[in-house]
Amino acid sequence: MELQEKKKPLSGSVLKLIAVITMLIDHSYHVLDKFPGFRHVFWKINAEYQVSFYLLCRTVGRIAFPLYAFLLTEGFRHTHDRKKYALNLFIFALISEIPWNLLHGGKIFYEKQNVFFTLFLGLLCMTVYEHYRENLKKQLCFLLIIAVTAMFLNADYGLKGVGFIFAMYLLREKKVPQMFVSSAFLSGNIFYTFGVMSAFLPINLYNQERGFIRGKFWKYAFYAFYPVHMLILYLIQKNL
Repeated sequence: MELQEKKKPLSGSVLKLIAVITMLIDHSYHVLDKFPGFRHVFWKINAEYQVSFYLLCRTVGRIAFPLYAFLLTEGFRHTHDRKKYALNLFIFALISEIPWNLLHGGKIFYEKQNVFFTLFLGLLCMTVYEHYRENLKKQLCFLLIIAVTAMFLNADYGLKGVGFIFAMYLLREKKVPQMFVSSAFLSGNIFYTFGVMSAFLPINLYNQERGFIRGKFWKYAFYAFYPVHMLILYLIQKNL
């Protein structure tokens, strides 16, 4: 079994790159929408499913969140300082809020919050589950508080996203159930569901090694890509 694990080709660093690239493809629709023909239907299956470059772009983008959720569960398991890990997520949630608002709402204040808040709340779920493993009442109480907070914040992917992260952690040794649970939490039209489930191909090729992204600079560069790329896309969008 150990020999088979070593043959798997994808490190955590490769998964991070796939997540970043697919997220960028997804968010690029804010710019590409400015070009005529981007939403033109070039393949009509039926009245419900009409394929355009916009749909393909968003479908590829559905790969990103399951990868980020998986990487979060791996980070939670292997980090030496869970408090610092949570603090980093919260700080970047605050940093990302204005770029998120500008790109998605075109204004400083927007009714939805960015995905770092979802990741932060998912991390809190895992922390509560581990810390209060012997106290079911406190565990359920704190998980309920987190769920209500997720609903109140209205962060990207919302309560379903937080639930998905927690489910990924609970099923961390069971990859096939993970895949089917993902379709329950993150399902959309058939294309989006296909995109979500496609994320489990690289996840199942993960070799449990960190890979080439090492050191504090690249660690925080990975975090910073999220707000920076949204700000750049917003500026391009505004100047087209």
